[in-house]
Amino acid sequence: MWAEQVNRSRDVVTTQLSQGEDAALRQTHSAWGGRGRVSLLWVLVHMVEEYARHNGHADLIRESIDGQTGE
Repeated sequence: MWAEQVNRSRDVVTTQLSQGEDAALRQTHSAWGGRGRVSLLWVLVHMVEEYARHNGHADLIRESIDGQTGE
């Protein structure tokens, strides 16, 4: 299911960028049931932040189990 959503997201990003990169990244779209607007750039940066946060959490859990710490 995760891989399907990743592929769907990649298709959306590719389609948006094919219409002109700068405009695609800055154009805003309705979000949160119409209560806000976000750009593709905001979504991409937000996803990087979320992945980093969750990867950090996973590292903490793993370190508490095996005691190994990264560099």
